[in-house]
Amino acid sequence: MTGSEAPPSFRLAYVPGVTPAKWVRIWNERFTDIPLTLVPVSADEAFGLLRGGGADAGFVRLPVDRTDLSAIPLYTETTVVMVPKDHIVAAVEQVSTEDLADDIVLHPLDDTLGWERLPGKPALERPATTEDAVELVAAGIGVLVVPQSLARLHHRKDLTYRTVTDAPESRVALSWPEEKTTDQVEDFIGIVRGRTVNSTRGRSQTPAADGQKAKSKAKSTPQRSDSGGGARRKSTAGKAGGKNPRGTGSGGPKGGAKRGKPRRHS
Repeated sequence: MTGSEAPPSFRLAYVPGVTPAKWVRIWNERFTDIPLTLVPVSADEAFGLLRGGGADAGFVRLPVDRTDLSAIPLYTETTVVMVPKDHIVAAVEQVSTEDLADDIVLHPLDDTLGWERLPGKPALERPATTEDAVELVAAGIGVLVVPQSLARLHHRKDLTYRTVTDAPESRVALSWPEEKTTDQVEDFIGIVRGRTVNSTRGRSQTPAADGQKAKSKAKSTPQRSDSGGGARRKSTAGKAGGKNPRGTGSGGPKGGAKRGKPRRHS
């Protein structure tokens, strides 16, 4: 490595609500010499960050513009409604959007659900962020429908949430610039897809490790050579020239068969 080359590293972005801890742990166990840096980013800024080179890959919410970005869908989140603990919704396990018809349903500018038609009554203005909307819910001004991961992220003791059965759902994906599918990106894709370290798909080993493995295999495998074959042939010839236990082999003394012939008596 020359002085102008930076050591290998991997920068992983993630949007609010996504918890990348389990994948980061596996990375740190497998690639101890390649540090992973987490880059938190808002949902609306995530794609610009990837395109601008601010991260090598990122956990984002679909949809993804496939013109220049690749994406692997990972999972679909449950949608819930956040309400004060004394709200009537808190008395049931789940609700439909029709059950929210009499409520003011807050619609933050960073909403991730992509409503075609928001249920309930509209607020006078849209909160700037989901965090701001949660504060308004706590103040009793309205309710908020979000992915469950965001409800957990903004948990408050005075709020609770319930599943909304017919609301839009948020899907989380791993995305990266298509033209920058580096070795580190391939390695992380393998981790996300659950490949083991010895998997034949993806990059599981470095070339140096592959070479060492091949060398070790060659050392442990018995090799046949001309000298070895000659030694075996020589040993076989020696046995053929030895004494035959039955005394009838060609290796015995000359004329041995005549001396062994019995005489005829008259």
